[in-house]
Amino acid sequence: MALQTGGSSTFTHRGHRLAYTTYGEGPRVCVLIHGLLLSQRMHAALAQSLAERGHRVVTLDLLGHGRSDRPADMWRYSMTEFGREVVALLDHLDLDEAVVFGTSLGANATLEVASLAPDRVRGMVIEMPVLDNALLGCAIAFTPMMIALTFGRPVMGLVARAARLIPSRGVPWQADIVVDWFRQDPAPGAAVLQGLFFGRTAPHRSERRTFEAAALVIGHRHDMIHPFSDAGMLCDELPNARLLRASSIIELRVAPERLTGEIAAFLDECWRPRPARRRTRAGTG
Repeated sequence: MALQTGGSSTFTHRGHRLAYTTYGEGPRVCVLIHGLLLSQRMHAALAQSLAERGHRVVTLDLLGHGRSDRPADMWRYSMTEFGREVVALLDHLDLDEAVVFGTSLGANATLEVASLAPDRVRGMVIEMPVLDNALLGCAIAFTPMMIALTFGRPVMGLVARAARLIPSRGVPWQADIVVDWFRQDPAPGAAVLQGLFFGRTAPHRSERRTFEAAALVIGHRHDMIHPFSDAGMLCDELPNARLLRASSIIELRVAPERLTGEIAAFLDECWRPRPARRRTRAGTG
């Protein structure tokens, strides 16, 4: 489609190159943040759809992901640092504010952006947050992955080389995103998992209750890593949030019409003119 007006580009943050892509144009900006060990490609179709509805959409590869630099030092990775990278993107694009949309890892990074720069968050779309009720599921799912990437590096390296032989052309984009995960060098992936394992998952619930930005929280059932109870809990904590239930983890990727419509309507609400604050004279109540 022709809406990818800004194309792909990069900027430097703390000595590392971060890649991003711009779709559409205009003052109503939405930043899309991908999931763990995936890339901005997972949001390309959604970005196109939202751009067609009049938004400028920017997808970002966080450090260690996609086309961004991928250092193999675990200390470079944390949820808070991912939040800083999103704020750095806003600085690079000279944006006062944007709606921030994150999926899974990106959902938690979105909460970090609200913690670091609340005045720059016009709204939040938080798809599949990973919070208190996900800890056991994450341990079960990601500990073996971290061990495989760390200690099984020779084998995983062979898998990566084999995956790179699979051409992207002709493969459904949903499947190619998964194959793209296997194409990656295992060392940076292991570093990302190790850094997140030893850091905080998200801002504490006492801080989350102070986030005033409008929020659309998207959750679904039957997923131990993204339990619906976490989405419901977060919706209760955020002062200006509403909950949207997806039918499955893949609905937004394979049958996106309903959820995309809900997301687009929420973005329209976020960009409505804010009412002027009522001024009171000094000495009056």
